Amino acid sequence: MSKSGYNFISRLLHRAALQSKPIAEISFDIENAIVRKKGRYFPDNHVFISGLARSGTTILMRHLYETGHFKSLTYFDMPFVLMPNIWKRLSYRRTSGEYQERAHKDGILVGFDSPEALEEVFWRVFCGKDYILEDRLQLHRIEDNVLAKFKDYVSNILISSDTASQTRYLSKNNNHVLRLDYLQKIMPGSDVIIPFREPLQHANSLLNQHLHFSKMQQEDRFSLDYMNWLGHFEFGLNQKSFFFNDDATFREMGNYDRSDINFWLLNWKNYYRYVNEHYTGNTIFFNYDTFCRDPALELSRLFNKLNISSPPIQAEPFKPPVKIITGFGKNLLEECNSIYKMLEIKSDL
Repeated sequence: MSKSGYNFISRLLHRAALQSKPIAEISFDIENAIVRKKGRYFPDNHVFISGLARSGTTILMRHLYETGHFKSLTYFDMPFVLMPNIWKRLSYRRTSGEYQERAHKDGILVGFDSPEALEEVFWRVFCGKDYILEDRLQLHRIEDNVLAKFKDYVSNILISSDTASQTRYLSKNNNHVLRLDYLQKIMPGSDVIIPFREPLQHANSLLNQHLHFSKMQQEDRFSLDYMNWLGHFEFGLNQKSFFFNDDATFREMGNYDRSDINFWLLNWKNYYRYVNEHYTGNTIFFNYDTFCRDPALELSRLFNKLNISSPPIQAEPFKPPVKIITGFGKNLLEECNSIYKMLEIKSDL
């Protein structure tokens, strides 16, 4: 196996399915032509998780997925993620197999049945040129025909469910912050969850992942291509920051190297200041630090907000490692901490 975990044949299949925009579009069209939606109705009470990377989005998604109420894309759906029903029939249905630590090397284990952020392939294929720029990911306008296709896509994913209880779509996608208004427009009954955590430790976690992925991608080009195909630009050699029409902050980020903690603190400030100022009534802010101290209580509170019935939650408190960090701008950190306090208040509502 290659360093990225894919052999030669797997790499070819992934390149064909993900790199080629025409093939991806055709696979989506074939899926829609074959899948029968008539008589199938799903309410629009879906859940979209869209926090900055390293804010606890993956563990939060897993807890929601394990309730059995939600359907998400999983590694079973790779690499033809735009045709979940057809690929489910054509592919050899593997078992979940042996769980392995994911590429982040953060202790989270994944198998073929693990839910994952694969949906961004849809947005990259159908409107990637509108928001993926050379140096940034920007807010973008989405045409009505693309929004209609996305609703079809969500329906296709739900139709591919293995159980009748999976009637709500669950998505973890950091890039959704670029299109939250559109998602809530076409699915007004849905909720958006935005996890957040203490800014300095969060920024340091982003920095460490950036160094880790940069090294990995220098050694294995396929791992860089893979991240680009999936629309993951959070860190690594092709890292792209979010641009929220704030030229001053974006220029300031450009003054720092990506190995500087201040670059990542500015990313934190840039992201969470935007969501703090542009949230709507169906946005739920989720405090990762509070969750770590009492996960069972925080999950129960969240499930109540989402109208989810679930057996008693078994989750033990845990303490993420706290690193000693130096070299940050004091005024910058104070700005971030001020935003953090505002988010704390919103998370308690």
